[in-house]
Amino acid sequence: MFKDKKVLTGVKPTGTPHLGNYLGAIKPAIKLGQQALEADGKHYMFIADYHAINAEKDPAVLNRKLQEIACIYLAAGLDPSRSVFYRQSDIAEIPEITTILYAYTPKGFMNKAHAYKAAVDKNREAGKPDDDGINMGLYTYPTLMAADILAYDTDIVPVGKDQVQHVEIARDIAGAINAHYNRPLLTLPEYSIDNNVALVPGIDGRKMSKSYGNVIPLFEDDKAIKKAVYSIKTDCRPMEEPKNPDEILVYEIYKSIATPAQLQEMGDGLREGKLGYGHIKNMLLDAVIAEVKEMREKYNYYMAHYEEVEAMLEEGAAKARPTAQATLKRLKDAVFGR
Repeated sequence: MFKDKKVLTGVKPTGTPHLGNYLGAIKPAIKLGQQALEADGKHYMFIADYHAINAEKDPAVLNRKLQEIACIYLAAGLDPSRSVFYRQSDIAEIPEITTILYAYTPKGFMNKAHAYKAAVDKNREAGKPDDDGINMGLYTYPTLMAADILAYDTDIVPVGKDQVQHVEIARDIAGAINAHYNRPLLTLPEYSIDNNVALVPGIDGRKMSKSYGNVIPLFEDDKAIKKAVYSIKTDCRPMEEPKNPDEILVYEIYKSIATPAQLQEMGDGLREGKLGYGHIKNMLLDAVIAEVKEMREKYNYYMAHYEEVEAMLEEGAAKARPTAQATLKRLKDAVFGR
């Protein structure tokens, strides 16, 4: 699938992630990048800081989030010597490419964009005007995303189901430009969805989310992780009573992190009435700490030595820019008849 392909992933800095973010997004993104590299392809990973300013206007908070997300991906195994790892705002060609794309982007695409529609729906529910609080950055988000994708001749964009629309819009814009000038100026990207990505429930059974306050932290100390794990909802059935593992929240969370052998052990213990809730919570706690221990140490190191991360990002931008420059030149030459 990734043979000789360019694979691109963007990540928006939204604050320190939790276990669900790591297992459902960060770890799979790094794994896909490694697969592309092993197939003689190329992997681009960028921090979408231009996208982030649509919602976050405090420079201090934004900068902290940018630092956190960069350190998280490095700690989780991203290799900047192999992947092209950079900040979106360090690529000067992206705003120019976006401006050209605007001329070939139907306004209707923006009206139908999921993020804009969601914001409008939220305003209507609150009895506010449709566009209350909606800035042009949010409204034109898909076109900037298209520039991020098209600038690097991207072949494949790994996405979740809610992000498919962005790739489709990028493809439609590229197709319109290619058709207008009757030549392949831009690569038509495709999306890739991994249906096996972990969907991790929170400690209350709902989707793990900071907004719900139901997360298992990644980079806090073992005491904080233990507190979260021990807060997972259970019933009051005794250990000896056989239980269906799929009805036990601890087991559902354990699925996302345990090995097959570990999962089998917990499942059998519950079915046979040999493991109580205290036992299985300890099993989950051990698995989480084993997963995050080394990563947490690396994260803390990078946060304390951020100048090293900054150098990596600058080096990544230097690797990324020549391709973006070539794309911009092709577009300018065609658009302005040069």
